[in-house]
Amino acid sequence: MRTQQVIIGGGPVATNALETIREFDDGESQIVLICDEPAHSRMALPYWLSGRVPREHTHTADDAYYHNLNIDARIGQKVTGINPNANKVTLDDGDTVEFDNLLIATGAAPVGLKVTGTDLPGVQPLWTIAHTQSLLDATNGIATPRVALIGAGFIGFIMLNAMYKLGWRLTVIERETHVLPRMLDIDSAGLVQSWLDARGIQVHTNASVQAINNGDGGVKVVELMNGVRIDADVVIVATGIKPNLDLIQGSGIEMDEGILVNNRMQTNFPNIYAGGDIAQGPVLFNDQPTIHPIQPTAVDHGRVAGANMAGQEVRYPGSLLMNILDVCGLQNSSFGNWEDSDAEAMTISNPDGFIYRKLLWTGDEISGAIFVGQANDMGMLTDVGMIKGIMQTRTPLGPWKNFLSENPFDIRRPYVASKVAEKLVGTTLLGRPAKSRQFRFSGVEPTTTVSPAHDVFFSTKKS
Repeated sequence: MRTQQVIIGGGPVATNALETIREFDDGESQIVLICDEPAHSRMALPYWLSGRVPREHTHTADDAYYHNLNIDARIGQKVTGINPNANKVTLDDGDTVEFDNLLIATGAAPVGLKVTGTDLPGVQPLWTIAHTQSLLDATNGIATPRVALIGAGFIGFIMLNAMYKLGWRLTVIERETHVLPRMLDIDSAGLVQSWLDARGIQVHTNASVQAINNGDGGVKVVELMNGVRIDADVVIVATGIKPNLDLIQGSGIEMDEGILVNNRMQTNFPNIYAGGDIAQGPVLFNDQPTIHPIQPTAVDHGRVAGANMAGQEVRYPGSLLMNILDVCGLQNSSFGNWEDSDAEAMTISNPDGFIYRKLLWTGDEISGAIFVGQANDMGMLTDVGMIKGIMQTRTPLGPWKNFLSENPFDIRRPYVASKVAEKLVGTTLLGRPAKSRQFRFSGVEPTTTVSPAHDVFFSTKKS
């Protein structure tokens, strides 16, 4: 009898899980995917918003993809109940689907703002395909839309970057002391705020919204507690997200801030798995299970869960907290326990050059890091990637710690000397080399052109 694998969700957890199951089971199991919206990448929505790609390019699966992998995809349907004891889920049309293994990958949803006026037309979150379309519709025909963004976190700033590229007039409102409070410390965030100020983006920190009201001609007026009034054509509420746990209530599946999972992505029911923004599981540099609502963790969770659902024995070493973000041309990243006040900190700061680097040490191990800089100091270098590799491999740097205190821009030497690259090459999540996603838009393989600056590296590569 064929194993019945049921997956709830359509994000990176779900698509990576189903491909991994097929990688190991050679099509022997029955896979049912249930999702109330098309499978898509939330990280691609800003590219659609800014006009860099069409809406269709945000999708990560289509009918042909499901057919090729022999997936029973029930797109547009919603699970309304889970019965772990009977091994079945109930759908919104009353139908039930039995499972041998179940993966819950229902993600998270925006946290609302509890003030008057959030239900007005033109006041919305910006999290889904529908939200993005709503913003495009609301600004259609306005030469230079005015947008007030309530919340200066990672998610809000991804969309801020897209709106900045469109030349919109932007105002940011953050109730905490500085922008990006879940990603940067106050000093590095100060560089970001100065950068935004220089680009005409108004930033209000330590500011709470009192109400949102209608003004003349459809304008929205955001009233702050300090008396400041901000006019906007559209108000975006980006005050955080929370796991979608309503479906789990009363099911017997154990949860805390999210669904609790072990290092095989199993819940307290061994045949029920969870991953992504809804899963609270193993992380690096922390013994307590934690939610890391980021794309790399979602991909890892999906692959680990899929392998174990297919009968493998794969254990997840833990996710590394990381955020990498371009803010209107200024690049930012943070890793691990970047706000650990007990760690030993090495910091360099050049506000005039918009350069900030902070390494946090636990003994001779880097346990946290913050980087802020322009492209030549960040993206054009490999420093961020090397720090990430050092942290992922938990490599003690020994005497190289003192070297970095004197040479903070020379990460390459300790990286090479400590053989981090060799460790990374020998590390696999599933015990075999990773494979590319199988989905291709319209079935067309992407093409790339090697620029003259990089041709020397390819021309000398052995065929």
